[in-house]
Amino acid sequence: MLLHKDITDEVIKAFYKVYNELGFGFLEKVYQNALFLELIAMGLYCEKQKQINVHYNGQIIGEYFADLIVNGCVIVELKAAEALAEEHEAQLKLS
Repeated sequence: MLLHKDITDEVIKAFYKVYNELGFGFLEKVYQNALFLELIAMGLYCEKQKQINVHYNGQIIGEYFADLIVNGCVIVELKAAEALAEEHEAQLKLS
């Protein structure tokens, strides 16, 4: 079972709408702005560049800025690349 499947389904729909309209070749910021607008238009609560504290052993050791957070529970990390690399996946490993 996927956590927050209803929200992730809406994010995926919004992604495809943006991608079908803009195509490929833009910087991440362009896709972020378009996806933000699309998610808002769909009635979802969305925040851009939301700061999240990173904890280690009960201490705050830094911060992470999520590209988008949808409905306060789904992080969307945008990548404008030909393929995903390990470092892209590492950005999402939050404990």
